[in-house]
Amino acid sequence: MRGIRGRLAALLLAVSAVVAGTMAPAEAGQQDGRRGWTGTWATAPSEHYEVSGMSEVTVRMPVHTSVGGSSVRIRLTNAYATDPVTIGHATVGLRDGGSAVARPYDLRFGGKREVTVPAGGEAVSDPLRLSVPALADLVVSLHLPGQITHITDHWWAQQTVYWTDYGAGDHAADTAGDAFTWTTTSWPFLSGVDVTAPRTGSVVTLGDSITDGSFSTPDTNQRWPDLLSARLNACRPGAGVLNAGITSNRITAGTATNPSALDRLERDVLSQPGARTLILFEGINDLGGASAEQIIAGMTEISDRAHQRGMRVVAATITPYKDFTWGGWSEETEARRQQVNAFVRDSGGVFDGYADFDQAVRDPADPRRLGAAYDSGDHLHPNDAGMKAFADSIDLAALGLGRGCS
Repeated sequence: MRGIRGRLAALLLAVSAVVAGTMAPAEAGQQDGRRGWTGTWATAPSEHYEVSGMSEVTVRMPVHTSVGGSSVRIRLTNAYATDPVTIGHATVGLRDGGSAVARPYDLRFGGKREVTVPAGGEAVSDPLRLSVPALADLVVSLHLPGQITHITDHWWAQQTVYWTDYGAGDHAADTAGDAFTWTTTSWPFLSGVDVTAPRTGSVVTLGDSITDGSFSTPDTNQRWPDLLSARLNACRPGAGVLNAGITSNRITAGTATNPSALDRLERDVLSQPGARTLILFEGINDLGGASAEQIIAGMTEISDRAHQRGMRVVAATITPYKDFTWGGWSEETEARRQQVNAFVRDSGGVFDGYADFDQAVRDPADPRRLGAAYDSGDHLHPNDAGMKAFADSIDLAALGLGRGCS
């Protein structure tokens, strides 16, 4: 068992069917006219892998809320699996440090404790009356009773996730975390947490590894969307911020489990409950294989589709990466970056606003490079200070969420 467990941990660190309990995004504003479903946390499924010998396990996942609310529900995904997965017991509660939960509350799916999510499908829990604070750590626990053969998850979460040993059984209702004996750094099966909140709505951040938080400090919620959430909730309680970043994601091309931004736009952005504004920060992974014109065309299509759904769109400029540790930068890719950034800054109405992430973190002595104060060490991914510079550079009024704040 430990060998299997070790291989699973190493894998995690290395690199439409709808079931009972599902609620459509269109239901988001139909609670009572003043409060509706708004995403408080989200992640995009980005990996599928096989496991063997896994059964009767419980996984416990801390997630950091953005907006607070008076009721909660969770969303589960089995997007890339070839077999159904059964959740025998699911709970949610406020974190009490590490893998401990102050008080776990049972969740139901169509009135039942157990739910089977079909291959390629999703499930949404029934609403649970629970006061959820903004900017707090919730813990979602899932008991997996059957034989698990495939896991859909979000890789490289920058968050410690806790597991029991194989065969340990149902520990979803435990308050203490003693049964959770090993850890990984990905979110399996969980794709979102929604709350009923004042109808300010939410911001969805569509991006790649930088938005995903790669190389920010783990377990501290220093991703730039988290820091943006702190700014928004300091001046406008009720605004959610949802992270739809996937490492290595591109606008113009994708893979089976890492679809292009265009291909995953509906799933990860447009269908999010309460989504009002999109922040688009993509393109750096496209520069080596696509022309500036292709990247711009993709960004334009994304904006057009979001506008058709009534969302505002704020685009961010592509950040510098000369001397990136794993290569890929050239004078040609730099010229493409500059061309795309010129379009973002003056899109002729394609976007409703822009955030100049490039200007926020570039080296004044050589704007082709990431500034040393913001460099995690690989000359592409920002450190915590760089993440904060992104969040601080966003004009909150441009997000169009109601009352202005600075």
